[in-house]
Amino acid sequence: MAEPRPPDAALAERMEERLRAWGVRPDSTRETESSLVAFGTRGGQPVVVKLVRRRGDEWDSGAVLAAFGGRGMVRVLGHVPGAMLLERLHPATLLAGMAIAGRDDEATEILADVIGRISTPAPPPPGCATVEEWARSFDRYLASGDTRIERGLAGHARGVYRELCASQREPRLLHGDLQHYNVLLDARRGWTAIDPKGVAGEAEYELGAALRNPVERPELFASAAAVERRLAIFRARLGIDVDRARAWAFAQAVLSAIWGAEDGFDVRPDDPPLLLAAAIRPLLRGT
Repeated sequence: MAEPRPPDAALAERMEERLRAWGVRPDSTRETESSLVAFGTRGGQPVVVKLVRRRGDEWDSGAVLAAFGGRGMVRVLGHVPGAMLLERLHPATLLAGMAIAGRDDEATEILADVIGRISTPAPPPPGCATVEEWARSFDRYLASGDTRIERGLAGHARGVYRELCASQREPRLLHGDLQHYNVLLDARRGWTAIDPKGVAGEAEYELGAALRNPVERPELFASAAAVERRLAIFRARLGIDVDRARAWAFAQAVLSAIWGAEDGFDVRPDDPPLLLAAAIRPLLRGT
């Protein structure tokens, strides 16, 4: 396994500035593709400082977390654009492990519970993205000439997505990436969501990310039977419109693959989001 690379100088300098500003004594740091994370204490309280590497859909996550007000979500103790001070969850066990261990129904019930707890009528923070804005990636992809994602599939998904956008009911602030790797167990608070992207949309939109995860085990979710079983649990727990949730999940799966292509990944027909899209496509009604 390769050794973790040290953060670049500018990122490290930003972290030092935030640690001083928030009075945090760091114990360790971890770098990911999109962020630099420091674990430490402030006034004896375990905390986390997260720096987003570059402007993008997580740049204002601190403001999004503040808008949720700690309901089912990790609490933000301070934030500025591109950086946030968070409570530290312990033991921070990933929900993905439960699904991978063969307890997918239980994991889905937990996801439904978390979605129910984070649901809020509070207005999105200023500048929050909308699901309509996220649809622009369909247009960019179809205009690009790229053929890694079958163009008929991309066009179909764009049409479904647009129809859903035009008929949304009661858009609200959503997490935007609520799935098995963004739900952690805390000894005090139970299962808790982290890392919201923040997007304004209807409730059924929120289920799309959960239905295409855990991503490294597509055999757990990329079949009609798995999709329908999971949707039945969400309907029983949340009262969602299953037809709309299914259609959103199809369109978002294709959109996820498009985002992968935009980010420079080698997208192939057997990528997990596209396997899910293929499983859902025959189930769609009236599209």
